Amino acid sequence: MTETSEQYRTRLAKYVEGRDPVTMQREAPGTIARLIEGVGHAKLKDQPAPGKWSVTEILMHLADDELVSTWRYRQMLEHETPTLAGFDQDLWARLGDYAACESEDALAMFCLLREANLRMFTHLTPEQWRRHGVHSERGKLTVRDLCRHMAAHDVNHIDQIRSILKENLEARVGKEQSTHHNESVFPSAVRGNRGTQKR
Repeated sequence: MTETSEQYRTRLAKYVEGRDPVTMQREAPGTIARLIEGVGHAKLKDQPAPGKWSVTEILMHLADDELVSTWRYRQMLEHETPTLAGFDQDLWARLGDYAACESEDALAMFCLLREANLRMFTHLTPEQWRRHGVHSERGKLTVRDLCRHMAAHDVNHIDQIRSILKENLEARVGKEQSTHHNESVFPSAVRGNRGTQKR
């Protein structure tokens, strides 16, 4: 069953309950870099199912969404109650030809934009954190609300990346085990962590 917009927002809100969204945003690029380290380009470009984004496409989406948020933060800080237009993420994926991009380039763009926003956060006053705009779909949105949303958005897609890479690993292992059924192909560290990875 397709998740509604309200269900999506509720789920993401739980990711940041009791946590510091700025710290979460600061940690996300390193988490992603560690997840994809050593994974071949072909695997990163593999779509888990028809119509579902590959890891590389997810990284491009993260970069584009950070670009949009960079603008939204600054619009709220500069103007009184600006309108914050939504965007069609699937259209942006087609226009940006996400599938043809390289994961390293996508991650680098995301990291640069994120670093610029983190630097800005350190200079904001309490009043500036409370400044707001009106999102075309979500209504009133403060700078702090957007910061929390983006931290949760990171978690959502990091979980997707973990799931995709786990499925790719398990599919490869299954093929190898069918040929070498008496030999375990999981390194000990991977065997020990398989049950803890999020889906």
